[in-house]
Amino acid sequence: MLKRLLSTALLLTLTAAIAHAAARVPQVAVSGTALATFFASQGQTIDVNNQQLDLQVLNVPALTNFEVRVFGPEVATTGFGAYNTAPVSPPLYLIAPGAATPGWYEVASFRSGPSRLVVNMFDQLNSVQGTNTYNGADATAFGFYDQGVTGPFYTQDSRNGGTARILAYNGTGARLGWTWFACETGAGPGGDYADFIALVNLSLAPVPVLRSDWGTLKRRFQ
Repeated sequence: MLKRLLSTALLLTLTAAIAHAAARVPQVAVSGTALATFFASQGQTIDVNNQQLDLQVLNVPALTNFEVRVFGPEVATTGFGAYNTAPVSPPLYLIAPGAATPGWYEVASFRSGPSRLVVNMFDQLNSVQGTNTYNGADATAFGFYDQGVTGPFYTQDSRNGGTARILAYNGTGARLGWTWFACETGAGPGGDYADFIALVNLSLAPVPVLRSDWGTLKRRFQ
């Protein structure tokens, strides 16, 4: 019985080493200081050229909820949403419309039976201002997109002609557990990635590796 418990504990320990998101390889060159200045204004400590995550395709547990807040000079004219990454021409599930009033935010919820994404929009007083339901949304393989005067642009580089248009970063400090998506809407390739920025409270950072050995595990069960 003890050996079975130890084997189970070892399996759980090894499972803890699985990461949600690795670093983007190679990292994308971010021009200028606009993005770094924006992050600093939000109390973030982020190296914009060396701390990018590989989040082109996302996978979250069923029934996951997440909040979205948007920033940047093109926030009034740019929408932000999700899409299924598998289809060649996926429908776009708008979460944050460009016409939203500053201070408003959205809460999106994956649901099953049938699979769908439910989006509730809230004002700055936390009152619901609208609800949309998108049937067919897939929590196991989705990405984010932005669409303004140009675009849409996607987290998948392959949908942008092989060019990175959306860079992802871990939140820090008060935004620990959130993920930033910095979007470039210019002609490209490259740019300052500060045209439009979305903050999503999905924790997609790598899980720290917890290392152990058989002796340590045995002592825990003594």
